[in-house]
Amino acid sequence: MGRTFLGEFEQRVLLAILRCDAKAYPIDIRKEVARASGHEPSRGGFYTTLDRLEAKKLVRWTAEGGDAGRDGLPQRKFIVTAEGVKALRASRKALLELWNGLEDLLAES
Repeated sequence: MGRTFLGEFEQRVLLAILRCDAKAYPIDIRKEVARASGHEPSRGGFYTTLDRLEAKKLVRWTAEGGDAGRDGLPQRKFIVTAEGVKALRASRKALLELWNGLEDLLAES
């Protein structure tokens, strides 16, 4: 597998999954993305991104038993894979390299 490049929204979703930890269900992940960014992601874009991250093997999910509120339907719980963590580290490194030396130019006044 070649190097995996992450888009900004993919990074946000992966980081939100890590933040949610044991509660990394889609609804909680989406809420965390919205909280951190101040922007509610569209449902379609969010689920498409989860599917794309799964196809890239950066996340995986397990089905957990549903409750009465879900009519007994199971729900997906996500985790970031080792490859996902590796991709996040590479993206962080590349972004920090680009930011390096621009702090004064980009500082808020």
